[in-house]
Amino acid sequence: MKKNYFLIVLFSTLCYAQNSAEARGKVNEGISLYDEGKYEESISKYNEALSLDKDNVLALTEKAMSLEALKKYDEAVDVAKRLLKMYPNNDHKELYVTYANALDHSGKPGEAIKVYDEGIKKYPGYYHLYFNKGVTWAQLKEYDKAIATIKKAAQLNPNHAGSFNALAALETSNRVVSVLALGRYLIIDNQSSRAGRNLDILMAHMNIGVSKNDDQSISVVIDEESLSKGGKKKKGADDFSIADMSLSLAAAQAFSSENEGNNEIQNFALQFETLCSILDESKKSGKGFYWEFLAPYFISMKNEGLTETFAHYIFLSAKHPEALAYAGKHPERINKFRNWSENYKWK
Repeated sequence: MKKNYFLIVLFSTLCYAQNSAEARGKVNEGISLYDEGKYEESISKYNEALSLDKDNVLALTEKAMSLEALKKYDEAVDVAKRLLKMYPNNDHKELYVTYANALDHSGKPGEAIKVYDEGIKKYPGYYHLYFNKGVTWAQLKEYDKAIATIKKAAQLNPNHAGSFNALAALETSNRVVSVLALGRYLIIDNQSSRAGRNLDILMAHMNIGVSKNDDQSISVVIDEESLSKGGKKKKGADDFSIADMSLSLAAAQAFSSENEGNNEIQNFALQFETLCSILDESKKSGKGFYWEFLAPYFISMKNEGLTETFAHYIFLSAKHPEALAYAGKHPERINKFRNWSENYKWK
């Protein structure tokens, strides 16, 4: 009797292990289909996995993501709730993102914020929860809350392009902040279609208020708010008024006769070098998130003599002929720039 019982247990264990292995294989197939944008097909694979192992955590987690991608938000929410109830002690940080996104996209942003908060309480170091929560705040037009939340995401993961893209869009009233955020974005991503659009936005920011007249004279219009703030001894948080004015003057210099032979990348590099020098000179009096987190990165870049390479690197997003030629001629400089950026110690 004992021997038969042992054989039954052994057989059951072997069957379970085999089913789990087969289920994992089905899940992997589903993930590949999801990555190809074939969400219905991915769900079929996850269902096959669940027929082998009905409570497979990974299959359910991935199924919820596919349901959310297919805009089957209520079903995604149901799967997420089921998982959290069945396995409360598992690592569900990405599931919380899916769960809250499904609520947000189904027109329940208030409930989504609560789920993000629940996830953040459990996983305070997971940037993706903060980023998506910030996006929800932005959609609710709670811009200050959105900015504060996405700043946290950027701190937790300085390599997340989406956070810098969002900050650049949300901080357009502070030109220098938007320029720095766009610069960081383009270092992370200089290949996508979004990168090309962001380069255009960056160049527009760089040249605000500067124009060349028909008689070849140069007009410079300085923002009144920058003039007003620049004259104050006591600066507020993330006050870049002096740098803003210097950026306009540097843009005007790019139009001058002494730089007539420069291409736009060379002029951009000169402007950005001036900006970084002003930031370096003003850093002792600067305070606030961007002064303490983002400005030091670009100051260090300038001090390492990498501004020229940075300029060519980000112009690769537009497949600019001079940028392509530079990258082909100086691969060691591109590699040096990448290595510096990847190994930079964020504060």
